[in-house]
Amino acid sequence: MPTPKKGPRLGGSGAHQKHMLANLAKSLIEHGGITTTQAKARELRPFVEPLITKARKGGLHNRRQVMATLEIRNSAFYDGGGVIAKLFEEIGPAYAERPGGYTRIIKLGPRRGDNAPMARIELVEARTIAQQATDEASAATRRAVKESQARQSVVPAAEPAEAEDAATTDTEAEASAQEAEQTDAETSETE
Repeated sequence: MPTPKKGPRLGGSGAHQKHMLANLAKSLIEHGGITTTQAKARELRPFVEPLITKARKGGLHNRRQVMATLEIRNSAFYDGGGVIAKLFEEIGPAYAERPGGYTRIIKLGPRRGDNAPMARIELVEARTIAQQATDEASAATRRAVKESQARQSVVPAAEPAEAEDAATTDTEAEASAQEAEQTDAETSETE
């Protein structure tokens, strides 16, 4: 974790700045992007990018280092809302081919209340990660719809065949009934 800068800090002390950056990093990992002041966004970038690099590498040691940096005490009881799992299972593998530069800062207009310059910091491929999850869900839905349509198309195809068989059986029954009537009529005429 980078040491707090000398001089004016984001919070009142170095400890407060570390806590604030850890909370901002948790929110960034959880949501894929956050809106904050430009100063906080500039401080957050060198704080969170090494965490993503450790998530790319994986392993227990890197996981524990990230937990210590994000101030998550025990993952068995508290995982920070699934932040560690999301970082190591989704975000890290998504950036496996990317050598660095995982975040982008987009400057926004000034904040309405105090005119502070605002910025949005987000993971570079956060949209594609969210899109992949959405695409996988929609692909599963499409497969389920196709399977149900396939089952429905098989059932109506079987019904007309049965209907044709029933129709031929009905026509055969009618023909045999007509023959029986004719034979009855012939036998009654002969008597």
